[in-house]
Amino acid sequence: MVDFKIMGNDIQHLYIELSPGEKIYAEGGHLIWKSSSVNIKATTGGGLLSGLRRTITGASFFVLELEGPGAVDIAGFAPGRITEIDLSGNGIMVEHRAFLAMEPTVNYDIRLTGLGFGWLGGEGLLMARLQGNGRVFLHAIGDALMLELGPSDSIDVEAGHVLAFDEGMKVGIRRVGGLRTMLFGEEGLWLAHVEGPGRVWLRTLSRQQIIMGLMPELSRIARST
Repeated sequence: MVDFKIMGNDIQHLYIELSPGEKIYAEGGHLIWKSSSVNIKATTGGGLLSGLRRTITGASFFVLELEGPGAVDIAGFAPGRITEIDLSGNGIMVEHRAFLAMEPTVNYDIRLTGLGFGWLGGEGLLMARLQGNGRVFLHAIGDALMLELGPSDSIDVEAGHVLAFDEGMKVGIRRVGGLRTMLFGEEGLWLAHVEGPGRVWLRTLSRQQIIMGLMPELSRIARST
């Protein structure tokens, strides 16, 4: 069985030990280092159609297939936390840029989200669907939260903070306040509305927050060059 270890604190990375013949799939560009004995190749992870489906979500056409024996170390593109999810035959909907790695027994597909939900989060209307009997690893900017909702529970979330949720949950958009909220509210006029039962994974920072937080610093660097 593949040995996964989530390591680090504020900037985490995923250390993987592979026995001979064992494989994992990882999003391209996340590899830090690998043992020279680990074979690496680019694959669509299921044929031409799978590759095309991935590009529709905005992800890369190919994933990396890494085969042991040896060690592999991968990480996300920004400071944050890595979340391990054991699917156990179930499916989850994932913001595609959060995908980091998965076992080969997991299938990568795409699904259309509720109209407006993904678009308001700045991620498009399509999300990755991961389903199968295996483990997947997601990268969350900032910290990662998991909320378990009962049949009568629901939450409203700023859309850019949604990392993943169990397949089959009802997800849509909800209007927040009136004209004053629209003009002065930090979160805009709409929030993602998620209804239980099921699990929801959130990230404490959105990509928009990261960009807005860096803009003053970037502008000062640009002026000094």
